[in-house]
Amino acid sequence: MGIDLFAGPTETLVIADESVDGEICATDLLGQAEHGPDSPAILLTTSEKLAQDTLKEVARLLEILPTAHIARQSWEKYGQVIVAQDDKEMCRIADELAFEHVQVMTRDPDWFLNNLQNFGALFLGPRTNVAYGDKAIGTNHTLPTRKAARYTGGLWVGKFLKTCSYQRVTTDAASALVGEYCSRLCALEGFAGHGEQANIRVRRYGKRDVPYAGIVE
Repeated sequence: MGIDLFAGPTETLVIADESVDGEICATDLLGQAEHGPDSPAILLTTSEKLAQDTLKEVARLLEILPTAHIARQSWEKYGQVIVAQDDKEMCRIADELAFEHVQVMTRDPDWFLNNLQNFGALFLGPRTNVAYGDKAIGTNHTLPTRKAARYTGGLWVGKFLKTCSYQRVTTDAASALVGEYCSRLCALEGFAGHGEQANIRVRRYGKRDVPYAGIVE
């Protein structure tokens, strides 16, 4: 399990079905591939026709895109088109990839909103795209890359705040009950001193006879 990350190159995953066309998919892939020669851009689709059409459009647009010298390097090295069996398989693949940007252009983008788990930022529907998020509508674009979306999200104000917590057990019965479980867990880990912190409270508040460094049965 990770706790931090070094930000990597921009990553873009376009999830699409036959409700959209190859031109818009290719445009959105190359639009992010121009970030740099190591920026992955992937189309994930259930439509083999859309996959083929997108490949043709990528080739066409690379002949006229002013930043094609960058986007072409990225596409040739890291570009992919993946054809999945159904939406569930696309969801599984997308969660495994855990990309920074995930753009959904399907008949039911809300299904992906409700089922996807690992992404930096999600862009729903063909009217929305990653460039809008980059430049105009948010959200924050300090986002996880290199599969860090499996364990963390984007930068937000909470990461700049100091958080403090406290615990208080308020009844004798509750302290004794928690102590019983704690005693057994400590014994499993071989921490007799920890266990005694639980045992003494079971004795005092639960009125039970527990041997020193023993286990609450």
